[in-house]
Amino acid sequence: MTAVEAGRRGDDPTGGTPGWLADAVVYEIYPQSFADSDGDGIGDLRGVVDHLDHLEWLGVDVIWFNPCFASPFRDAGYDVVDYLRIAPRYGTNADMVELVEEARRRGIRVLLDLVAGHTSIDHPWFAAALADPGDDRYIWADRAGPALVPSPGPREGWYLKNFFDSQPALNFGYARPHPDEPWRQAPDAPGPSRNREALQEIIGYWLDRGVAGFRVDMAFSLVKDDPGLEATTALWRGIADWMRARYPDAVLMPEADEDNTADAGLRGGFDADFALVIQREHSALFNNGATGHLTWQDPEATPCYFDPDVDEAAGTRALETFLAVWGERERQAGADRLVVLPTADHDFSRLAAGPRTGDQLRPAFTFLLTWGSLPSIYYGDEIGMRNLPEAPETEGSRWNPGYDRAGCRTPLQWDDALPNSGFSSAPAERLYLPQDPGPARPTVAAQRGDPGSLLHHVRDLVDLRRRTPALRPRAGRRVLHAGYPFVYLRGEEHLVVVNPRREAARATVPELAGAAATTLLGDGVEVDDGVVQAAGGAHAVLALTRRVG
Repeated sequence: MTAVEAGRRGDDPTGGTPGWLADAVVYEIYPQSFADSDGDGIGDLRGVVDHLDHLEWLGVDVIWFNPCFASPFRDAGYDVVDYLRIAPRYGTNADMVELVEEARRRGIRVLLDLVAGHTSIDHPWFAAALADPGDDRYIWADRAGPALVPSPGPREGWYLKNFFDSQPALNFGYARPHPDEPWRQAPDAPGPSRNREALQEIIGYWLDRGVAGFRVDMAFSLVKDDPGLEATTALWRGIADWMRARYPDAVLMPEADEDNTADAGLRGGFDADFALVIQREHSALFNNGATGHLTWQDPEATPCYFDPDVDEAAGTRALETFLAVWGERERQAGADRLVVLPTADHDFSRLAAGPRTGDQLRPAFTFLLTWGSLPSIYYGDEIGMRNLPEAPETEGSRWNPGYDRAGCRTPLQWDDALPNSGFSSAPAERLYLPQDPGPARPTVAAQRGDPGSLLHHVRDLVDLRRRTPALRPRAGRRVLHAGYPFVYLRGEEHLVVVNPRREAARATVPELAGAAATTLLGDGVEVDDGVVQAAGGAHAVLALTRRVG
C-alpha cells in the first residue's frame, strides 16, 4: 500500500475531507492588528465582527485566526496559559461564539490556531510540574543539553523548550529510547497519553462552539526523535479519526517545516497541507530577502520568480525550483492532495516587501487564485500593504538579529479619513505596532472606491474562481511554458498567463496553435496561433475556444 492509499480514510479519494474546503479561499487574521473596537490600541474580536462585511464583499470563505487564547504574549499568543479561554485583550468566549455565528451568516467559517506542542511557562500545568518531580506533563532532563532550560522553581533539572525559553515542550514521548537519556518516555506512557487527551478536549470544546477546525502550530514537533515522523503522524491520525467521527464537517491542517516529508500531513489524517512561506516552494515564488529572512531560506530560492526586477535566467530557475518541489509533493501525497499556498503570513515578509510595491502584485494574485492550491490571503495583502522592516520588536517578534517578524504585523489601514486609518481610536503611540507612515499607503476605503485597484482585482479573481470549477484544486493542471511568461492550462479550456517582470515576454507554445483565446480577467496578454505575448507586469485568465491538443 502506498502512502497515498494509506493516508485516505476508507474508500473516499479525498480522505473524508469536507467538500467545502477544496473550494475555499482562506483569509488569515493576526488579531492584534486587524481592528480595535475598544480604543486600547490592540485589535480584538469585536473589531473583526465590525468588519465582517469587508470579508464578505471580498468573497473569502474561511477566516484563520492566529492564537486567541489567554497568554502573557511573550510570543504574540503562541504561548498559551489557558486553551479554553479567549485572551481578555480580544474579548470573551461569548464574543468568539458571536463572531463565529455572525461569520457563518455571511457564509464564512472560522479556523483557530492550535498551539499543540508547548505552553507558556505561566500555564498552571507548568506550575504543577515545578512543584511535583513526578509530574510528566512536560519533558524533564537531569542534565544540561541543547534546547534544555534550567528549572526556575523547586523542581531540580532542566526542561525542554520548543522555541523561546518561556515555551516548555509538552511531553508526547520519544519515538526511540536512548541509553544516555533515561528521561525519555514512550508515546503511550501516562504523561504523553494525558496530553493527547487534553488536545482532544481542547479541540472538542471549540468545535462544540461552532468553529470549523484548526491550523496546528508546529504540528510535527510533538513526538521527539521521530524518524520519518512515524509516531507523530500516528498520534495525529488517532486525533483526526476521532474528530472525523464526531465532527465530520470540521477540518484539521498542520503547519509544516522544511524537514518534513511531503506526505506527513496525509499520513497524519490532516485535511490539507500548508506550503509555508518558509519553505522552498513559496520562497522560490516570492522571497526577496527584504526583511533579513535569508537564514531561513534555501539559497536556491532567491532571487524569486515574482520579483519584477529579477534577472530572467535567475527567475526562471526559481520557477523551476517551485515546480520541482510542487511535483515532489504530488508524487508523495497524490495529485488530489489539498495544499494551502499563502500570500504571506505572520512569520514572514508581505508580498509588498523591499522594492516590490503593491501595484506590482496583480500577477502574483492571479497565480495564487488560479494555480489550484487553497489560496490564503494574509490580512492587508489584498490592498498591497507594505512590509515594514523598521517596525519595533514587539511580543517576541525577533527570533534572532536577522529575523524580526514585526514588519509584517502592523495594523491594517482601513480609511485615512479616520484616526490611525480607522484601525483604532487610541493615541498613535499606544497602537500595537506603528502603522505605515508613507503618504501613499494603501487603504481599504480608497481601493474599495477605485474599480481599477488591487483590491478589486483580488475580489474579481476570487469571484472568477468561485464561478469557474476549472480554476479550483480538483481540475487538471498542465504547464505549457515555465519561464517568462509563465503559461499553464487549467481543466484544458482555461489558460493562465503571468509575466511579473517589467520587460515584455514572448513564448511559442505549440499546444496553443490554432486555439482562440478570450480574456476573462486581466490585461496585457495576447495569444495568436501558438504565440503568447505578455507585456511587462501582464496577467490574464483566458478561455480557449478549442481544446488544447
